[in-house]
Amino acid sequence: MESVRTTCPYCGVGCGILARAAEGQAEIKGDPEHPANRGRLCSKGANLAETLTPEGRLLHPIVHGRRASWDRALGLVARRMAACVRDHGPDSVGFYLSGQLLTEDYYVANKLMKGFIGSANVDTNSRLCMSSAVAAHVRAFGEDIVPAGYDDLDQADLVVLIGSNAAWCHPVLHQRILAAREARGTRIVVVDPRRTETAEEADLHLALRPGTDIALINGLLAHCRRSGLVDDAYIARSVHVPDGFWSSIEQAGDPWSVARACDLAPADVQAFFRLFAERPRTVTLFSQGINQSVRGTDQANAILNLHLATGRIGRPGAAPFSITGQPNAMGGREVGGLATSLAAHMDFGPDNVERLRRFWAAPNVASKPGLKAVDLFRAVRDGRVRMLWIMATNPAVSLPDAGEVRSALARCPFLVVSDCIAETDTSRFAHVKLPAAAWGEKDGTVTNSERRISRQRPFLSPPGEARPDWWIVAEVARRMGWGDAFAYRGPADIYREHVRLCAYQNDGQRRLDLGRHAGLSDAGYAAMEPWQWGGRPFADGRFPTADGKARLVAMRPARPEAPLARWPLLLNSGRYRDQWHSMTRTGLSPRLARHRPEPFVEIAPADAEAAGIAEGDLVRVATPQAASLFRARLTDRHRPGELFVPIHWTDRQATGGRTGLLTRPLVDPHSGQPGFKATPAAIAKAAVDWHGFLVARTLPAAIGTLYAVRIRLAGGWLVELAGSGDPAPQAERLLPAGHRVEANDAARRQLRIVVEREGKLEGALLIGRPGSLPPREWLIGQLAGDDEAASAAEWLAGRPLGARPAAGPMLCACFEVTADRVAQAIAEHDLGSVEQVGSLLRAGSNCGACRPEIRALLRRNFA
Repeated sequence: MESVRTTCPYCGVGCGILARAAEGQAEIKGDPEHPANRGRLCSKGANLAETLTPEGRLLHPIVHGRRASWDRALGLVARRMAACVRDHGPDSVGFYLSGQLLTEDYYVANKLMKGFIGSANVDTNSRLCMSSAVAAHVRAFGEDIVPAGYDDLDQADLVVLIGSNAAWCHPVLHQRILAAREARGTRIVVVDPRRTETAEEADLHLALRPGTDIALINGLLAHCRRSGLVDDAYIARSVHVPDGFWSSIEQAGDPWSVARACDLAPADVQAFFRLFAERPRTVTLFSQGINQSVRGTDQANAILNLHLATGRIGRPGAAPFSITGQPNAMGGREVGGLATSLAAHMDFGPDNVERLRRFWAAPNVASKPGLKAVDLFRAVRDGRVRMLWIMATNPAVSLPDAGEVRSALARCPFLVVSDCIAETDTSRFAHVKLPAAAWGEKDGTVTNSERRISRQRPFLSPPGEARPDWWIVAEVARRMGWGDAFAYRGPADIYREHVRLCAYQNDGQRRLDLGRHAGLSDAGYAAMEPWQWGGRPFADGRFPTADGKARLVAMRPARPEAPLARWPLLLNSGRYRDQWHSMTRTGLSPRLARHRPEPFVEIAPADAEAAGIAEGDLVRVATPQAASLFRARLTDRHRPGELFVPIHWTDRQATGGRTGLLTRPLVDPHSGQPGFKATPAAIAKAAVDWHGFLVARTLPAAIGTLYAVRIRLAGGWLVELAGSGDPAPQAERLLPAGHRVEANDAARRQLRIVVEREGKLEGALLIGRPGSLPPREWLIGQLAGDDEAASAAEWLAGRPLGARPAAGPMLCACFEVTADRVAQAIAEHDLGSVEQVGSLLRAGSNCGACRPEIRALLRRNFA
């Protein structure tokens, strides 16, 4: 089979992929002709082939726990929805969508809900990652426009990353920024409370106190005004300044006042201000650290204020740049996937409602915004929303205060879940489960963070009875009596309708105008090249507002939250390098599981000492909402009083690491985006008697220990364990069948059992006190057959009797290079640079996400 040009299903960078399926195997490569990535892929994209498995797929419609036909399932959904609207009104129905959907899927769901059912209660998990940026764009520009492109990163003299760990979350773009520094001396500033991997690569890192972003940005704008760097001519032509704006900015004070407010060294604040002043070509790239806050919209508007007031917008290498987290968050915004907008970037003004009614010939277009994500699930819990349809997302994991979300799902009278995965934390509550096509099987378009529309093309056949999401929604609409309005033959029909709507009676009012593709043929759609709409927005100094001017938005810095007596710490959350959302896809890849195999909580040494916590201890992280278990990792990457945990683990993979349960459901008043970055918390060492791990070819049907994390391996499974009491009775249900060899020291709570069959290791269970257990890597290699066969005595010891070194944890997932291998090569070959390591081992030569860790090993070698 020839390679198919498609698009990666992970982050908003929108990387092009060449995919080929042959003889049951898939080959994935970066597309060198795609302008977003030019052939590069991150570790997640490079390992997509490992995730293309039928394991765990939802293959058939399920109604009340039993397999059903499509006709029965769709008919039931249509009847229940019609009855709900008839008996309780349109607002008793809700849709919850996902940035994993294609634009065509999003469009059809939005059209059904807002145009025909007549409610705007259709929101998306994109509400959780970038809706504050959307609200800020609308307040400042009059429309949700990202006024930047990736080329601006190549042309900038200064790139400021605020609340963005791009080295891990958007590594292809991060490497592009580093390449610009190498080529033209671009300076890099990172503003982040944590010393992230991105901060390690920066020229200047401002580790500000959480919640003081506005104080820093307003302080910089005040400095620009005092220094004559405000572009008064540009403001006069293109920007409306509200009364009292400059007086509010002046209250930010001088650099010393800003440093004090942000808990920064005055010299670092001055250096930042000087870099900004000397480099008009500045891109400010911001992501979840700005958006995921109860003041996210104001924080984003502070960044937009800075660029508007200094005229650093609409010019090459000068722009504020919101980087989205999901592959099609932007496409969802274009078609009205958020409850706060209509399709084609229209708001709920009467003219727009009437325009949409005419275009769709729709009987009941929603006339007001609907419920945003957190409020939507509250309405489900309260009984106001009586039917909910969830598509391609897992809110029982991802929404804040996830325990309350689960309570809402359990109370919902009728819950429909469309997903490609059979069992998720959300779908277990569903009355109807509908099997959706997955990446590699889907056909449509996505829009990336720079407004570039790309095709996602199928190269695999959907398994079982899986169907595209747009088809599922259109079939329900047909059964509700609206067949003519949803008579799509395929995604090309939907795309043409979408682009025609964007141009319909637009007359330049909205910059989202895709009318150039209104007459696109099916063949043209099939062959569509990636293209960017909007050109260079605002290059003419005109904005889509009534007077053509942008708006500066006044706001005051908020006081950082003071520690609470019972909850003295502040909990931050974010992503790991090689995992994605709730791991339904990346969790299938053995390579991606090895870099950070467990959910860790990062703790400052002073906080750990005060709580009696040592490296590797099991820790209970508690908040007013809930508590969950994490492995302790002591770090100086953030100040005392702060914690950091990853977001990825679910009940399907672990009994701990449930971050969604911990975060509070407070939201930004403008955008409705939750504040995931600052939850009051407390920590304590968990009461366990023993720690252990299981390496086995098969996963036990039930584990039952206090703490268990399941990690996929090439030859089976690794399960990290901890518990109380005598571990021996639990060992019986954990190990596979076969010949057993056992060593048991009950007094020391040490138990080691290995199971072999025909001279091969089937399983090994090693239990003991913390610090008494060997590394896992050698036994994992035995399971996979990577090393020559060993004896039972060696398996019990967890290491070879000879001098062969352990492999060590995974460092480079792209090329399967371990940390120990890199350290050994550095010492043996006297390597002095990341490039030399890459030349010898290939590590760090692809996506670059592991380069900060390689540099750390280099520094350690030369210390």
